[in-house]
Parts: sequence; C-alpha cells; structure tokens
Amino acid sequence: MVRVTLVLVLMGWGILGCESTPAREEGEPLRVVTTVGMITDVVERVGGTRVRVHGLMGPGIDPHLYRASAGDVRRLDGADLIIYNGLNLEASLGRVLEEMRGRTRTLAVAEAIPPSLLLEDPDTPGALDPHVWHDVRLWMKVVETVAATLEEMDPDGRDLFSRNAARLLGELDDLDLWIRAQVTRIPEEGRILVTAHDAFGYFGRAYGFRVEGLQGITTLTEAGTGDVQRVAGLVREYGLPAIFIESSRPRRNVEAVRAAVRARGVGVEIGGILYSDALGDPASGAHHYEGFMRANVRTIVEALAAPETSRRQPGGIRT
Repeated sequence: MVRVTLVLVLMGWGILGCESTPAREEGEPLRVVTTVGMITDVVERVGGTRVRVHGLMGPGIDPHLYRASAGDVRRLDGADLIIYNGLNLEASLGRVLEEMRGRTRTLAVAEAIPPSLLLEDPDTPGALDPHVWHDVRLWMKVVETVAATLEEMDPDGRDLFSRNAARLLGELDDLDLWIRAQVTRIPEEGRILVTAHDAFGYFGRAYGFRVEGLQGITTLTEAGTGDVQRVAGLVREYGLPAIFIESSRPRRNVEAVRAAVRARGVGVEIGGILYSDALGDPASGAHHYEGFMRANVRTIVEALAAPETSRRQPGGIRT
C-alpha cells in the first residue's frame, strides 16, 4: 500500500509516466544528486569538472526529517547517479530513494563500508549508526567508494578522479592527525561529550570520547523529561564544564539540561554549536567537510580543556 501511494504521488508530480530523461551526451558532466552536504563535498572534490552536482540538503538541515519536494523528485529522476548516506539516515526520504533505486543508479556510501567497522544503534536491535563522517578515517573509505563509482560510470575521467581522490585522501589523513593532536589538550577523564542527539558515536570511538546524547541515533522521536534528568545527572557527576547544541537541532533540550544541572547547584555552560548532521553556511567556515570537522574540534577542545583542578571525579568529589 505504501509503495502504491508513493507511485501515485510521483505520478501526480509528473515524474512517473512521462518520457524518460534524455541520455547524457558524450563529454557532458555526470548529473549527480546527493543528500547531505558532507557527501556533496566529496563528490564535488573527486568529480571536479566531470560532474554536475546538486545537493538536496543545505546548512542546518536535519536529514532524519527531510522530506522531498516535487522539485527534488524531478532532480532525482533526472540524475545519472544518486548518492546518499543510507543506514536510514535519510529516513523520511527513504521511500522516494527506494523508488528511484529501480530507475536510476544509486549509491548508499555508508552501506558500502564493511559492517564490522560500523557501530550498532543501542536503541534499535539490528540497526546501525549512520553518522560515519565523524570518524575521518572511516570517511576516507567513502572517498574511495565515490571515486570507484565515478570511474565506473565515466571511464574517460578515471585519471582525474584518481588524482582528485588521492589529493583529498592526503588532506584527510592530515586532518585526522590534527584532530588526534588537538584532543590531547583535554584530560582523558574530561573527554565526555554531551550533545542534542547521539550523532557523535564514531567521533567518540575514533578520538577517545564518551558520548551522551539527549536523543538517540535518530531524531524522529523527541527527548523526554527522563532523558533530560539522566543527562543532567551525568553532567553533575562528572563536573563537566560544558554541553553542546547542534546546528540542525533545536537548542531547547540542551538548555533544559543546563537548567536541570543548575537546579542541582552546579554550573555548566553551553560550549557552543556543533555541526552534527549538516554542514554550516559559508560564513561559519564549516561549509565543506574539513572545515566542518575543524570547527567541531575547536569548539569541543576550547570548551572542555578547562583546568583539571575544576573537574570532579564520579560522585561529585573535586580533584
């Protein structure tokens, strides 16, 4: 019934039942439609002049909740290649992507990563965490997958794709080393990252942080009073100096945690804005993947690298 409904909607938008998209002429750039900005950035960097990329989701957009417009569906239907994250990140777009899978070449980059390297969703048995970009070395595998797919679809561009991918992989290797150096400024016992939703699991695993989110892996369900109290208790127990809001999520839940902590007689600050599921705007410097990661790390380190004497051990005892 769901599939029939979707087909009827697409027909109503004039997508199905119309003439097929004209074939790409020789020498014309590949028409690629992407979802989240992190993927868009990779495709643009690797594809160069041999791709024409349209990213569906701009700064501050929550991919879990994003719904396709009629214009989006037309762009998807007119693409030579659709690249999305997968692992249910684009949950509200999932049915449209599934319908397009039978009509257009698609690539779910996170699903191409070996499952043994992925984290499980603790709240949903059998589901996997889709937020793979927060581990730079894992994201390097996505670069390789994108390059291989573009080479397959456009063999004449093989040398360009290979050079661009090699250059990008070198930059990401340097980025990973920079992050590892930066986080050493935070004492190990203070590497606890509290955010609006549980998007930073891969960051925590890669760079040595315990991560606590008010909401789970997905933002399809809202955080409740119990979630606020749970996180507030952890903040008080460890004497964390800061907690973080996210650019793609409302700030009210994190502010509720701060209020709950302060009601217990302990101070905590909003450490800044983290980019979890979407790139920032150009003014933020987080409008491409490397800037996105550097902005997050700077915000985290500046907020959590407080004097060690101001921290607490579990149980609320000051060191």
